[in-house]
Amino acid sequence: MNDLAELLSAFMARVAHPGELSALARLSGGANMESWAFDWAGSSYVLRRAPSADYMAGRPYGHADEAALVIAAHDAGVKAPEVVGVLEAGDGMGTGYVMRRVIAEVNPAKILADPPPSLLADLGRELARIHAIPSATIPAAIPLMDTAEALAELKARFLSYGGDRPVIALAIRWCEDHLPEPANPVLVHGDYRMGNVMVDADGLAAVLDWELAHRGDAHEDLAFGCMTVWRFGRLDTPAFGVGSLDDYFTAYEAAGGGKVDRARFRFWLVYRTLWWALGCLQMGQAWRSGADPTVERVVIGRRTAEQELDLILLLEEEAPGNERDRALPPSPAATPTPDGEPTNREIVQAVRDWIEESIKPQTQGHAKFEAVVAMNALGIVMRDLDAGVRAEDKILAEAMLSGASTLAEPGLLARLRRDMLDKCAIDSPKYAALAAARAEWRG
Repeated sequence: MNDLAELLSAFMARVAHPGELSALARLSGGANMESWAFDWAGSSYVLRRAPSADYMAGRPYGHADEAALVIAAHDAGVKAPEVVGVLEAGDGMGTGYVMRRVIAEVNPAKILADPPPSLLADLGRELARIHAIPSATIPAAIPLMDTAEALAELKARFLSYGGDRPVIALAIRWCEDHLPEPANPVLVHGDYRMGNVMVDADGLAAVLDWELAHRGDAHEDLAFGCMTVWRFGRLDTPAFGVGSLDDYFTAYEAAGGGKVDRARFRFWLVYRTLWWALGCLQMGQAWRSGADPTVERVVIGRRTAEQELDLILLLEEEAPGNERDRALPPSPAATPTPDGEPTNREIVQAVRDWIEESIKPQTQGHAKFEAVVAMNALGIVMRDLDAGVRAEDKILAEAMLSGASTLAEPGLLARLRRDMLDKCAIDSPKYAALAAARAEWRG
């Protein structure tokens, strides 16, 4: 960190004004990029960076274009951060940029526990402003998304990952069958959700994380923040965990956004849930390849189960009524614990307890976050060892993908429901939708 402080000091002296660096600290979270908070000459800033080229591999544009986009959004009146400088190769810190720090709450749990009254209207208004950013000010590198091509790419990735998850295959086939006509393209933020917005007592204070921005269908942005996973347990408030879809759509339209098409919105809700399921799988591939060796990647890789559960909840209405009413088959019997020498599960338990009792209390900041992630990873392994089963089935997935098997097939929906309940109970037992699905399906 001392090297970073020295390099960052030189950068700030060049792009800002003379001063002294203090309070440099790594911010927790961030699935792909690093964020560092620091003070300079009495003001607060954030460095957003990728420390090496590996982090940027496969991205359609780099941090210079991302920064230019954030500047364009800020100039258009969007509550985007104010960029003060972009890293250059000679700065020695990788790629990235520095922004003025916004002091507000970003933790979804804290925001949703007591959201300001204006928040849902603010979310609709800011999204309308994003979609109205003049095309002439958007950097040329920001790509145009072709939905059919993007879906084909998701399908190819699924097959490259083994093609053995029936629910993901079901969702791909559904999206192929319900592909909407191309929309008039607007700037799509691409990650507009709780966790990427900052909120204070007056409402929405900032829109963060522009790395997935592209040109495309406005309904993609409208749907993304309404995914179950981004509502953080607020299952009864489908718009961001804050309010109703009707109120959200009304706010968006009143602020100048286009008329919301409910069928198009539903397509994007399914598509982005599918996209994130494959995104989780991709995190595991990043760990396997060595591009990102952190334990966080492994744990996120197992969050695919959450999205598979959500996809069944979204698509089960396609099944006949008698199939939706069918009782679930029983779960496989748990593996008994033998006597004698410690089992694999017990060894994992011992390591997890050691981290919790001896390592976690001695850490802080990002290191404490990593200790918690490691404990979560070992918890998954323990539950997996207990169950001894997974929900992968390549033959069934191929049948779903081809359309040879559908949810009209007797007993198939019940089987998929059971598989997803059991898989999610291993990988994400605290996921709020799991308890709700278990109650709804009498599982």
